This record gives sequence, structure tokens and C-alpha cells, in this order.
Amino acid sequence: MLRPWDLQIILDREAAQPAYLQIAHALMEGIKRGRLAPGSALPGTRELAERVGVNRKTIQQAYEELVAQGWLTAEEKRGTFVSAALPVVETAPAGPEAAPGLAAFAPHRRAPNLPYTAPPAGTLVFDDGAPDTRLLPAPQLARAYRRALLEAAHRNRLGYGDPRGILQLRQAVADMLNTDRGLAVSAENICITRGSQMAIYLASRLLARQGDHVAIEQLSYPPAREAFVAAGAAIAAIGLDEQGMLLDELEDACKLHPIRAVYVTPHHQFPTTVTMPPERRIRLLALAEEHKFVIVEDDYDHEFHFSHRPVLPLASAQNWQRLLYIGSLSKLLAPSLRIGYLVGAEDIIARAGTEIMMIDRQGDPAAEAAVAEIMREGTLKSHTRKVLRLYEARRQCLAEALQANLSAQMEFTTPQGGLALWLNFAPGIALSASNLAAQKIGVTPGQAFASNGHHTNGARLGFGSMNEPELRDAVTRLTRALQPG
Repeated sequence: MLRPWDLQIILDREAAQPAYLQIAHALMEGIKRGRLAPGSALPGTRELAERVGVNRKTIQQAYEELVAQGWLTAEEKRGTFVSAALPVVETAPAGPEAAPGLAAFAPHRRAPNLPYTAPPAGTLVFDDGAPDTRLLPAPQLARAYRRALLEAAHRNRLGYGDPRGILQLRQAVADMLNTDRGLAVSAENICITRGSQMAIYLASRLLARQGDHVAIEQLSYPPAREAFVAAGAAIAAIGLDEQGMLLDELEDACKLHPIRAVYVTPHHQFPTTVTMPPERRIRLLALAEEHKFVIVEDDYDHEFHFSHRPVLPLASAQNWQRLLYIGSLSKLLAPSLRIGYLVGAEDIIARAGTEIMMIDRQGDPAAEAAVAEIMREGTLKSHTRKVLRLYEARRQCLAEALQANLSAQMEFTTPQGGLALWLNFAPGIALSASNLAAQKIGVTPGQAFASNGHHTNGARLGFGSMNEPELRDAVTRLTRALQPG
């Protein structure tokens, strides 16, 4: 029987993949591209082994693999054939246009505007307010994690569990919120998330539908904006001043379009760090009642307040029909630990749990148990007191270095809390990406935080992740990068 054969199989002798699988994949590719039609005969194992330069048994293994997967059929005394049950594929044209590309597969939504580039080695980065992971109480956390892991394994608790998080951590978070932030919630009001960003994403999924309007400040947290846009919402950018969101503008926006949700960071406005005063908070809550929107309060760094006790969150008003509250333990411990939480009415939190089932099912129960332990035993609270003093000193160090080196080129107000400060550059002063790279200093320009074409000539400089010598060095580099020429 004539067996036409024009496929060339070239093995990579250095590859980790076995030769028989390389041959099987080459044959599958030939079938998928139409070069081997359904029902066509394959050469005998001895013939193909000679062509490819392998042992006959290797070809037998490749054929057996493809027979088992349904690509080939083996007929006794006749040979091996491409399965006749496979659909006929038109032979692809020769040339570059035949090469597989991305044209046939494209996401139906635009990519989120969240670029990330790892800084080159040796670069000092003014991040947007990350903590210093060198301060992590690693020994205490490691001991707690070991105990939690061993106990969970012993009690068969490392399988699937509550997508809202383990009960011990939800209860510990509820206790913290009730004691320190004036809330009155139970574990049923808490959903543990992989950081505050996941909580924001869940809020956008729960609240926004295609065509809904969501209000944020003109300068705001970009991943929050992108989460609501990805959910189909239209963004209404509201102006802000030294006391936060301008509520007259918000009220006007509510009259123009029904506002479904308002995303705010009232404790330390992101990125400008200002605190919303009580009278404006009261009016925002009243507007939510009047115009029937939900306030999404992102309290991302509540613990870090230096001049007085942190202001109670909007969520302390307990109106869970008009509020979702978001917080995180990542800034107290380490961003990579990924422990955040979403707080709301019990039915909303239950729905958040079902949404998590479609994303990542659940978090790490041992890590959650370890964090719950260090919260219960007081380690987290003592750690908070310790790092608060260090971060306050770093804030002062950065403010003094900026005043000494750049007072003529920018202005800022030393923030009352948080792990970053916001500065405004003088007219004519601009950040140059090439100058920053040359000085090995990383700064995110303020325009990255702007919405709907709003223009700003500022920058958010995080001071938490660098120690005092690093901060002084970073300001020196920034000073050089802002020099003309």
C-alpha cells in the first residue's frame, strides 16, 4: 500500500521532553494543520524510526500514545492510520501568513491600564506607600504558621473550606474592627481576601453592571478605577481639595446620572493623603441615602496615623445597606502575605464568597490561622506600635530631606498619617523618565493617578519601605534627576 509521507520530524536531543512525546506532538501538529488527513496511513514503525533516527520502540510508544488519545487507530495486519473520526482540516497556505498568531484570539475587553516594569538592580523606588518587609515579625509569624500547618494537617483541615476565610481569622478581624474602629460586626460580616485589591475587585463585581456610573476622585487609586471599568462602569471623576472629595460636584453628578457607587479613601485620600473632616463625612453619608448609592470605603492604611488617634471610618455609621468597607493587613505585615478583607451586610458577604469560588476558591487556611493567632495573642498590636514609631521618623526624615534639597522646586504638606506624602512640583518642573533611570531612582508621576483627562504635576512618594539612609540617598538622586540638561 502506498503511504505518502512528507512530514519532517526533527528532535531536540537536549530537550527534557522524551523523544516519543516530541514525535507524538509533531504528528498531532501535522493532523491539526491538515497535512495528515483523516484515514490516511502512517509509515511503519521501522520505516519512521529510520527516518527520524531513533529506536523502533520509540516510534511504537509515540503511536500508542496517539492511539490512546484518539488521534490514531491501529488495525491489525494493516497498519496505523489517522483516525477517520477526526474532522477534515483545510491545509494552511505556505508562507509567513500560515504561522500561528494572535489574530484569531484577542481578549474582548481592553487591557487594564496598570503597567508594571521591574526596576533595574540598584534602583531606589519611591513606591506608593508600601511597608518595609524587613520589619516583619518573621520569627513569631513563622512559629504561628508552623503550628497552624501541623494542626490543620492533623485535623484534615487543608482541604476546601469556607471561601470567605477561616472562622478564626474572620472573628479576629471582627474583634479588631469593633475594638479599634467603632464598628459592630461579627464574623458573618467579614470576607477575607487576597489583599485589598481583591476586595475592591469583588466590590466592583457586586455593584457595577454595564452602563452604571461610579464616582471616584479625579486623583484616585488606579487599580480601583480599572476594576470598576472592567465591570462595565462609566467613571465620573469628582474634584477634590485639601479636605477630600468635593461633595457639591458629587451631588451635581448624581443629578446628571444615577450614581451606583462612590469609591473613596477618606482616612488618607489616595494619593494626596488628606483626611476628610467629620462634616464632609456626615454629608457624604446623607448623599448616599438621598441618591441611593453605595459608598465603597477603602481604609487601606488605617493604623498609620501620627498626630492623633485614627479617625473612625465611615463604616462606623453601621448603615450596611449603603456601605462596603475594605481594609488590609498587608501594610502591617508584608504585601506578599495577601491578607485583606471586605466588610458588609451578611447577604452581600455571602455573595462575595460565591464570587471568590469563581476566582481562586479560597486562601491559605494555615496562613490565615497563623495571622489569627498573632492577632489574638497581641503580637500584631505590639508590632503596630513598634513600626508606627519607625514610620513616623521616616516621614520626618523624608520631609526634612525634601525641604533641604528641593524646596524651590516643589511644595508639600507633611501628612498626618499613612506611608507616603504628596508633593506638587513648581511650574516648569517635570519628571524625566530618562533622568530618573540615569540616577537609578523610581518615582510614579502624579498623572498616573488621574482620571478622565485631569492634569496634575505632582508625585506620591512612599517613605515606609526605605530606611533613613536610603531615604536621604533617594532624595539626593531625585534632586540630580530634576536638574536641567
